[in-house]
Formats: sequence, C-alpha cells, structure tokens
Amino acid sequence: MATPPSFFFLLSASILLLSIVSAEVFFQERFEDGWEDRWVKSDWKKDEGMAGDWLHTAGKWSGDPADKGIQTTPDYRFFAISAQFPEFSNKDKTLVFQFSVKHEQKLDCGGGYMKLLSGDVDQKKFGGETPYSIMFGPDICGYSTKKVHAILTRDGKNHLIKKDVPCETDQLSHVYTFIIHPDATYSILIDNEEKQSGSLYSDWDLLPPKQIKDPNAKKPEDWDEEEYIPDPEDKKPEDYDDIPKEITDPDAKKPEDWDDEEDGEWTAPTIPNPEYKGPWKQKKIKNPNYKGKWKAPNIDNPDYKDDPDLNVFPNLKYVATELWQVKSGTLFDNILICDDPEYAKKFAEETWGTQKDAEKAAFEEVEKKKEAEEESEKSDIDQSDVSSCLLMNFETQLDSHLFAVFKNSLSLSMCVYVSPISPCCRGLGCQLPTQRSPLIVF
Repeated sequence: MATPPSFFFLLSASILLLSIVSAEVFFQERFEDGWEDRWVKSDWKKDEGMAGDWLHTAGKWSGDPADKGIQTTPDYRFFAISAQFPEFSNKDKTLVFQFSVKHEQKLDCGGGYMKLLSGDVDQKKFGGETPYSIMFGPDICGYSTKKVHAILTRDGKNHLIKKDVPCETDQLSHVYTFIIHPDATYSILIDNEEKQSGSLYSDWDLLPPKQIKDPNAKKPEDWDEEEYIPDPEDKKPEDYDDIPKEITDPDAKKPEDWDDEEDGEWTAPTIPNPEYKGPWKQKKIKNPNYKGKWKAPNIDNPDYKDDPDLNVFPNLKYVATELWQVKSGTLFDNILICDDPEYAKKFAEETWGTQKDAEKAAFEEVEKKKEAEEESEKSDIDQSDVSSCLLMNFETQLDSHLFAVFKNSLSLSMCVYVSPISPCCRGLGCQLPTQRSPLIVF
C-alpha cells in the first residue's frame, strides 16, 4: 500500500516544528510594551550635548503601524543603547545573530550595525570605545562604501572580513543574519537569502599565518634574475657614430638680397638627418640562464598555533548599537540571538516577511504624495513668478502685444498687457499672441 503524500508533509512539518521547539533563544526583542525596562540608553556624548535619543515607532511607513522598533533622532548626534541577557558561550553551538534595520532618511553616510559584547559593561557609559566581540550590519558612506560589516574580535584586536558583502541601500526594512557554526564556518544572509559564506580561518586573519617567508633565506650568488640580456652577436656598425644628427638643408639657398658685408657670411640652415637613428643600442635576447624573480621559501610559522575554539565567544552578555549619524532616521527591530538558523529564518518570515509587501506599498504611497506636494509647491512658485512678472510689465508697458491671466490670493482674475520681450516672460516660456489684445479686467 502506497504511503499518502500528506504523510510526508506532516512528517516534514513535525521535524521542522521539533527543530524550532528545541532552539535555544538567548535574546529576542520586538520592542513591545516594556522594552524600556530591558534597554539602557547610554550617556555617551551627553555632556557634550551630542547624545541622540530613540523613538519608539513603526516609522513614517510600515507594514503594520502597531509593530514598532526604535529609531534614531535627531540629526547630527551620537546614539548608543544596549540590553543585557543571561551570559552564555557558543561553544559546541551554532551562533545566530539577526536583526532588521530600515534607513528612512535615505542614508548618505552612516551605519546600521549592531554589536555583541562580552563580560561586564557599564551600560550607561557604553560608547564607541567600548570593546566588543562581534560587530555586524550594513555600513553606507557615499558611492564607495556600501557593505556589510562582519568584524570579529580576538585578543583585543578587531578583524574585518576579507570578503566583500554588499548591503541594501533603499529605504525599506531588511533582515541581516550572521551565522557562525561550531566547525568555524559561517554564513551571512540578507532577507533570508545567503549572500556570503566560508570559513573563519580563511576569511578573517584571526590567527597568524601557518607559513611565513624564511627570514634567514638568502638569494644564491649565481641566481640570475635578468630575463633579457644583450645579444652578443649584435655589433655596432663601424661608421655608426659618424652619422650626424643634423645635416645642411640641401634645398636652402642664399637670399638674393643677402649682403655678406652687412649681414655676415651666409650659412645654410640645418635639418634633421633622416639617416640618424639615435644612440646605438644593442639588441636583447632571452636569457637562457634566467630563473625568475627570487623569492624566499616558505617555512612553518613558529608562532602559529591552531585554535579549535576559533568560533567560540565564551562570555556573551549584551547586545548593543552605537552610531554617529548626520541624518537620523535608522530604525532597528526584531533582534534575535539564538542557536538555530531555522528558528531565525522562521522568525524573520513571521515578522519582516509578513509585512514587507505592505511596507513597500506604504512607502510608495508616501513617495507619490511627496512628489505631488513638491509638484504643487513648484507650481505655486511658478505662478507667483508669473504674477510678479505680469504686474511689473502691466505698470510699465501698457502698449505691448501680450496679455496673460493670473489669479491673486483673493482669487480675483485679471488680464493685463506684458512685454513680449520681457526677460521674465521669456524665462517662464510665456505663449506670445500675434495680435494686440485689449485690456480686460474681471
């Protein structure tokens, strides 16, 4: 008897559900009621009057106005905030760090990254100089920098990922996910799609290199690095050096009115010698003894020591972000730290995934309204310019050949003469009539 397809579907769903249920969630934040009890706003830069604040909002456009995050405000400020969770180590576990970020301000230069901190931290003093274990998220600055930062700290030194990971640059929410596996492999996802993967060993310089150039090696005395040598068969012609660089112009003639007594002895001018080929250079041929450029051989690095716990961060305790923004408006939401990529994927689908289409539609509606308002303002400005132009010409040129109609602020209309050659009318592109029209007042 054949097994019904529904059985396999239910089995797969059960396995997935079991995986999700078994996930260990170290921190999860959707910024619902009570979020301020879990987060500490830092006093970093407060004494200088440069500390920014955090708005609890869904932003100017969203998929659900009731689903709020925290957003930077106002402009030209430093921002710093952190939350504590029970300290844990990711030894023998997969570490998943995920959050969503939206740059409503059409970010020109600034970050949207978050950090994981270890040990004990004074959260009220947390700032840009506070040590961190992991820094992850998008960074945008001009045309040259549009990438995802993935920085790992080891022995007090911050190590940047060596691979390029482009980030999103629009004004919508996007989910960034950093996964570090127990075997020291990793994945970086944006909106649940993998954008980069590899090994912590090869894609960061966390350890000294396994091999180095032998510092004691010396190039052998007989090592020939000359790829080409002079051709011993090529000899300079005996009369080569006798060929002059210039010769007397054979076509030159002494002017008829030349007077040797008054002008001096006439000398024919010189011209470049077509036979002269410059200083003689011996031809070169391939060197049969050429061995290539010498390089010191590699040897095992005595300072290298493998670390089976390269992926381990033993005292993770805080999630935080600190930013400097010229233009504020970055909104963070749906922060997750767990040990299960499938749980993280489902969490992203249930939050960002269910709202992304509605958010995009809301953004497009805001943009349409903004464009309409800008067009209306432009039209009002243009109409004001026309009105000013007409009034000026009405006062000075009643005998001209153009009339225009405009409405003043009291909605009164009048038809007046203006000059066909008026600079303001030419600049505004007025339509010029071909015949004289009478003055009419409504």
